[in-house]
Order: sequence, then C-alpha cells, then structure tokens
Amino acid sequence: MKLQFYKPEKPVSGPAYGMWFKLLATLVTAALAAYAVKVGLGFPLMQYSFGVKLLVFGSALMLALSYFWFLRSVTSIGDKGIVQTGLYNRQVEWRDIRSAKMIGIPFLSWIFPPRLVVRTGNSFTTFNGGTRELLIEFAKISLAYQMKP
Repeated sequence: MKLQFYKPEKPVSGPAYGMWFKLLATLVTAALAAYAVKVGLGFPLMQYSFGVKLLVFGSALMLALSYFWFLRSVTSIGDKGIVQTGLYNRQVEWRDIRSAKMIGIPFLSWIFPPRLVVRTGNSFTTFNGGTRELLIEFAKISLAYQMKP
C-alpha cells in the first residue's frame, strides 16, 4: 500500500514577503545604513586594525545581502514539495513532512503574515508567504497534515 501525500491542486508561487514587510525592511535597512555612515564619519575607521575594518565591511555586506534576498525571495508550492529561495534555499518534499502548522503574530498580521512551520523528522522549517494565494495554500497544507496519522 502506497501512502498518498499532500499534492496541491495547482502549483502556487509568489513572493515570500508581502509589501508591508518589504517596506519595513527597507526602512530598517535605510536607518541602519544611515547610522553606519554617521558612525563612519564620526570615527577614524582607517586608523583601526584590519580586523575591525573587516568586521565593518562584513556587517555592511550582510546587511546588503539580507535586504536583497528579502526583496527577491520566492516561495513555490508544487507537486514535489515546498521551496523558498533566499540567502539560503529551503526545500521540503511532501513525503518528508510529519506535521505542518501556521503560526502568526496576533494583531500584526498585516505586516507579518502567518508562516507555515513544517516538521520533518527532528527539524523544523519555516516558509513565508507574501500573497493571498500562498497563504490559502499554507492553510490547506496545515489542515491536511493536522489530520495525518
């Protein structure tokens, strides 16, 4: 007997983060960049050691990479499983999922929409959905795996 795992009615794909979250990320990134410029102009950074310069450069690089992937990240739900692109890609196949649940922050769902938390063996993977279609599919997945034996 072969177990049937969840399969979506049709593939769904969209941005992992919504417009309001991207706007908040833009504001925070701009504020951090402005503060970094202010600190850079206020201290003689060129007089510090190579390690300090490397730390400052690495921090700026991580801020830029994180912001870039907040804007570009895509979540896809298909026949094989769920994939979210980003700074590092997250992927879970349907056959590996033991349970799934949607979690959210009460009263702030317009900025931080609910996320899908998927349990696979001993680990948990979180997927973000920035569109209504993705959130609807997340709800279907959550319901399907709550009833899984």
